[in-house]
Amino acid sequence: MRIGIDLGGTKIEGIALSESGEELSRHRIATPQGDYKATLQTIAELIKVIEIDAGEKGSIGICTPGSISPATGLLRNSNSTCMNGQAVFDDLQALLQRDIRIANDANCFVLSEATDGVAKDDSVVFGVIIGTGTGAGIVIDKKLLIGSNAIAGEWGHNALPWPEDVELPGPECYCGKQGCIETWLSGPGLVRDHELHNNVIYDTQTLEVKARFGDEDADESLQRYEHRLAKSLAHVINILDPDVIVLGGGMGNIKRLYKNVPAIWGDYVFSDMVNTKLVSPQYGDSSGVRGAAWLWNN
Repeated sequence: MRIGIDLGGTKIEGIALSESGEELSRHRIATPQGDYKATLQTIAELIKVIEIDAGEKGSIGICTPGSISPATGLLRNSNSTCMNGQAVFDDLQALLQRDIRIANDANCFVLSEATDGVAKDDSVVFGVIIGTGTGAGIVIDKKLLIGSNAIAGEWGHNALPWPEDVELPGPECYCGKQGCIETWLSGPGLVRDHELHNNVIYDTQTLEVKARFGDEDADESLQRYEHRLAKSLAHVINILDPDVIVLGGGMGNIKRLYKNVPAIWGDYVFSDMVNTKLVSPQYGDSSGVRGAAWLWNN
């Protein structure tokens, strides 16, 4: 049996999978706010509940926001800020008295979809999560690519490729640079762009609905977004040449992207054809917790 734990800012979700991927148990509990030790204890209690429910012990994989620094062994870049700078991996192993695996949410997302999800029959998979930020991960032959700096797939903090003059130097990013892909393609990036052009604020869901019902301003904002997404993914295709790109997160719910973006990216891919597919995830919001359970494949 494989246990996956998805540590989120508001909830912690746990799942138990059989070796074939069948769901045996699932539970979720609120994340203790701002309390590192309580968060670890809650994870331990959730694992205990799942194992009692399933009637056996299992391997344990943890999906976290942020990642473990190879330099320090401490968690970094987590939006659950009480976890940053903490020895999450070592402390959890000590608390549980068991070996664990740990990876960030984007890596767990792509591993889930490449193992038994929408990309299970593909060799090279690039998985993208676009919501309040952007993240991505890479799986090759069902194995996560981590990289020597543990940042493989971090496309969101490269500059927007082939920018137009009006897109330079670009919005400021929390990382300290300007014009990062994340500042353009995140949900807040789309909202900001629409506000800049139209002096009105709509959330991304409202923009998508308004565009669908003929609002020209909303449609133009989504067209600009689609071109930026197409250029950014073309950059990935030129480097990685994946079989498939899986698009998750809140922005992945905009259905027109799956048709319109591949129709554009061919202008930027260095090839006379583009076989790469752009698809939605099979498991959606459950990909993170399922991917955590599959970490023991790696």
